[in-house]
Amino acid sequence: MRARSAALATAAAGALILTSCSSGESVDLGGGSGTPAQGAVLRAAIGGEPDQLDPHRTSSYFSFQVLENVFDTLVEPDENLEMQPALAESWTVSDDQLTWTFELRDGVTFHDGSAFTAEDVVYSYDRIVDEELANAWKFAAVTDVVAVDEDTVTITVAQPTPNLLSNLGGFKGMAIVSEENVTSGDIQTKPIGTGPFKVDSVVSGDSITLTANADYWGGAPALGGVTFSFISEPATALAALRSGEVDWTDVVPDQQVAELQENEDLTLETSPSSDYWYLALNENKAPWDDVRVRQAIAYAIDREAIVQATSYGTAQENQLAIPEDSVWFTGYDTYSTDLDKAKQLLDEAGFTGGTLDFLATSDYPETVTAAQIIASNLEPLGIDVQIRQPDFSTWLDEQNSGNFDLLMMGWLGNIDPDDFYYAQHHTTGGSNAQGYSNPQVDELLDAGRTETDEATRKDLYAQAATIIADEASYIYLYNPSVIQAWSPKVEGYAVRSDAAIRFRDTSLTE
Repeated sequence: MRARSAALATAAAGALILTSCSSGESVDLGGGSGTPAQGAVLRAAIGGEPDQLDPHRTSSYFSFQVLENVFDTLVEPDENLEMQPALAESWTVSDDQLTWTFELRDGVTFHDGSAFTAEDVVYSYDRIVDEELANAWKFAAVTDVVAVDEDTVTITVAQPTPNLLSNLGGFKGMAIVSEENVTSGDIQTKPIGTGPFKVDSVVSGDSITLTANADYWGGAPALGGVTFSFISEPATALAALRSGEVDWTDVVPDQQVAELQENEDLTLETSPSSDYWYLALNENKAPWDDVRVRQAIAYAIDREAIVQATSYGTAQENQLAIPEDSVWFTGYDTYSTDLDKAKQLLDEAGFTGGTLDFLATSDYPETVTAAQIIASNLEPLGIDVQIRQPDFSTWLDEQNSGNFDLLMMGWLGNIDPDDFYYAQHHTTGGSNAQGYSNPQVDELLDAGRTETDEATRKDLYAQAATIIADEASYIYLYNPSVIQAWSPKVEGYAVRSDAAIRFRDTSLTE
């Protein structure tokens, strides 16, 4: 699960994986199919510069936007976020669900021409675990990874692990890397993968250029390359797209989506995302340890106003984490805005008013905007909201030390239901900063991790999610949309609900 914590900085704490689905809404008003320009370089504008290009060490979303095109995983999510073959062309699971056998694709090479083998898989996974890198937790159930021969890998787990595929392939933080590239130290700036594009040049503060991998196992890309420019200001990125300086961008101002949908000179596509934004009250402090006080806050806030102010209505209001388009979606609408109900709950709890320390961050303006609305929502309850907005690094320190009453943040890159709930709400969860603990929820979440029947598993998570929301461990706000725009010369590209940027099937017309 990639927490906005590392994800927005970009993407990560790391989770991502198994099944979910979404349907995109596409508006193509530019028309135009023409003759593909062979070897053309697509110019893309992203919102920031990658901190490094080692997929196992970075937690930057900007890094993963680039690395999606450079590295491969054993399996990968399709447009419906269902896992499909990638470097592994097939796999089987033993009858006891404890041994997974992966048959690797023949003839795959790294960008330097060296052969990809089972040993590369073992090395990559051992590196993540042995060095305790960010995604080591994904191997919690794994007891052994063995190269049976050059083309076969077995992974042994201590218990049935229905989300193993999503753990292995949900995002490029689980990429298969070259040992030589790692030991030389070059992977941070000159990574060598097996993906459709290879890194050609890095210009600090400006851009990264990729060139097509003619030997890519999935077939050589139609594009000759991709140049990622770093443009953090949405108005600047949009102006560059309109002027033809760039061909594609995801740095799109929410407030201009409606206008852009009427623009015949570009294509705009949106898709509901698997990300979510939430509020969390610190249950290690009174009065927030009283479930009635937390519920009162949930009833008092105006989600619709927050969605409008933070996303100009492009996000999908939601009172649980998992979006409506997912196969794991559970309906829940308990918390309509109801100040009378909120006051009743506070009276029952004996709460007569006070000050609430709201931890927002200037690095994510939507948290500050939401905090201002919430301050207005809570004022009639006698709650004075004091808003702090440190930089994100400080925000993380404050969250981890428990120095807050209420905070807002988001999680992105979620696919499997375990990604949405376990780390955040299990008593022992690594991201349970709010201090929530419920033995029944723990039991349900533990069971969900090993249940292999999908219908039963869905029911387990539905029960857990409902209790989590009922007890306001998180007060869920919305699922944002993925919004991207491009020139009508760009063909074969589609927005994905996991926000992965894939250009391997893209072409540019003349």
